[in-house]
Amino acid sequence: MDLGLKGRGALVTGASSGLGAACALALAAEGAEVVINSRGQEKLEACAQKIQRMTGRAVSVVTGDLTRPDDVVRIHAESIQALPNGRIDILVSNTGGPAAGYFLDLPKEKWEESYNLILKSAIDLTRAVLPAMIERKWGRLIYITSIAVLQPIDDLLLSNTFRAGLTGFCKTISNTYAKHGITANTVCPGYTATERLMELSESRAKQQGIAPEDVLANFAKLSPSGRIGQPEELAALVAFLSSDRAAYLTGTAFPVDGGAHRGLL
Repeated sequence: MDLGLKGRGALVTGASSGLGAACALALAAEGAEVVINSRGQEKLEACAQKIQRMTGRAVSVVTGDLTRPDDVVRIHAESIQALPNGRIDILVSNTGGPAAGYFLDLPKEKWEESYNLILKSAIDLTRAVLPAMIERKWGRLIYITSIAVLQPIDDLLLSNTFRAGLTGFCKTISNTYAKHGITANTVCPGYTATERLMELSESRAKQQGIAPEDVLANFAKLSPSGRIGQPEELAALVAFLSSDRAAYLTGTAFPVDGGAHRGLL
C-alpha cells in the first residue's frame, strides 16, 4: 500500500530511541522527509545514522528541550530549514514518561515538570506548526500518549493526569481544524519494549521484591496476546495516520496494546 508520504515533511520528537525512533524510521521508510528531535545530541545522531542505513534516506537532527518554550520555537524554525520542502506536514509529538509513583509519593515540583513535559510541550509544538497547516489545507497531528488514558494505572498518576489532558486537547483541536484538511489523533501504547518499560519494570521489581524479568512477564500476561508490544507495531499505525488514506480518521484515541484495554470504547 502506497501511503502517499513521499515528499511530506515530518517532525518527530522524543526520537533518539524507543517509540519516537520507531515512528521516525517508519515515516522515512515510506518516503517522508524526517527531522528527529531530543535533548541528547549523541543518541539522536546515532538514531539518524541507523535510519539512513536501514532506509537509504537522510534524516535531519535538531536537539532541544521541549519543556522550554524558546527551544520549541528554535526546534520549529530549524526543522523547517532542514526539510527539503521547507514545511512540517506531520507532527509526531512524543516525550519520555514522567516519574512513576502514588499521589503522596510525588513531590509538588514533579507535577509542574510533568505538565511541561507532556502537555505544554505538545501545545507549544501545535501552536508552532498549525498556522502553516491551515494555510496549506493539509496536516497531521499525532500525539503519543498511553493506554493509561483509557485505563488508568495506579502508580502512573502523573501520566494518567497529563496524558488525559492531552487527549482532551487533541479531541478539541480535531473538531476545530478538520475543515482545513487537518487530522489530530492520539496513539495509546500499552506495555511496549522500550527503555521506559525497562525502567518501570526495575522500579516495580524493587517495590515487589522480585526480578525485573518477572515484572516484564507479568506485563505480558495483561494482554490477551500474551506478550509485550514492539515499537515498530505502534509506528506502523503512526505512519498510516500520517497518510492521505487516513484523511477521515480524526479525533480518536487509538490503543496499541494487544487487547489489554478491556473496555468496549
